[in-house]
Amino acid sequence: MSQSTTFSNDPSLLFPPTAYPPRRKSEILKDWLFEKIHGNKLVYNTCWEDPRCDRAMLSIDKDSEIVMITSAGDNALDYLLDQPESVHCIDVNPRQNALLDLKLAAYTSLSWPVFFKIFGEGCLPDFAAVYTLHLRPRLQTASQQYWDRQQHYFQPGRKREGLYFHGSSGLFAWLAGRFMALDGQLRKDIDDLLESRTMEEQQIRYRRLEPRLLSRLLGSRSRQKVSLSMVGVPLSQRQFIEEESGGLRNYVRDAFRHIFLELPIHENYFYRLYLKGRYSKDCCPGYLKEENFELLKSRTKCIRPHTTTVADFLKKNPKAYSHFVLLDHQDWLAANAPAALAEEWRLILANSRPGTRILLRSATSRPETVPDFVRQRTRFRNDLSNVQAKLDRVGTYAGTFLLEVIK
Repeated sequence: MSQSTTFSNDPSLLFPPTAYPPRRKSEILKDWLFEKIHGNKLVYNTCWEDPRCDRAMLSIDKDSEIVMITSAGDNALDYLLDQPESVHCIDVNPRQNALLDLKLAAYTSLSWPVFFKIFGEGCLPDFAAVYTLHLRPRLQTASQQYWDRQQHYFQPGRKREGLYFHGSSGLFAWLAGRFMALDGQLRKDIDDLLESRTMEEQQIRYRRLEPRLLSRLLGSRSRQKVSLSMVGVPLSQRQFIEEESGGLRNYVRDAFRHIFLELPIHENYFYRLYLKGRYSKDCCPGYLKEENFELLKSRTKCIRPHTTTVADFLKKNPKAYSHFVLLDHQDWLAANAPAALAEEWRLILANSRPGTRILLRSATSRPETVPDFVRQRTRFRNDLSNVQAKLDRVGTYAGTFLLEVIK
């Protein structure tokens, strides 16, 4: 799933509904591995939501004031292409904000070729010197403390080479790649799939490799639990997946068929990254494209990272914001912190205005995490979300929901 799935995994990020009982001790023990993996780590080295779909649903303009969960910061940067007035990036994990802070520092101090080496390819041979001279002086203190210890992420020639094989989701990508490489023909077929240039060619290639890909990628149920924990999917979302699709294999199979049989893979930078460990210049997020570099460089001050919860941010920074982008963290909160959800929803509504749009995603196709009192003041914009869900290049969410405040 996605960040924080973006902090779908952190108990201190507040949100709630009503129909979910508190976790039993047995459930807490089952989620021990998840909490062990994510306790003090960078979880997401890239965003796992499609900003092209987001921007189509949100209609961002120069008057927009956005509150969103940071994740890896990629989508916040993509939103800047629509030139909003401000983007407040909220995350309870300071490491996620440290990654965004590093990207902001790189915009203000580096050329595009060096910027792309670091965040497009994930490696730079002289990263230590560039970091010391150009990046570190522009970082917040907490970010300095983090990157002082993690510069090896960007060093080439290591066993796990590059940013995108680090962090817990990056470790999963690296392990999955190593495991799939044991089957040389499967690795070749995956590479061929990524180079497909017509939908017919892509469909033929995917159908040929699907059984082997799913078998290698998913394995046993115990391995599936480890894999899901590494990519930021907590127990509560795993339960949604079981209910929604009858198991992870069915869920992933259906998602992959949407991605690989219905959408062109040559522009799908999400899967290229996790299968290759790097972007290419013609298949990468908008924030990495050379033609966008100068515009984004001029607008980085519009992004303001905050290491806190959504609720606490709104208490300290009351305002009528135009957009909230919540990713999928309500899935965790629905099952684990129901007492907190009402407070955050009330704060969101209190800091909205007529027309404010609220975007969230879920492992379930039903918007059960939206309380009744929120529904009374909003309307679901299914006319927008249903269309964009079909175009979403990630395709791993069963539900994409867009609410619009009406009063």
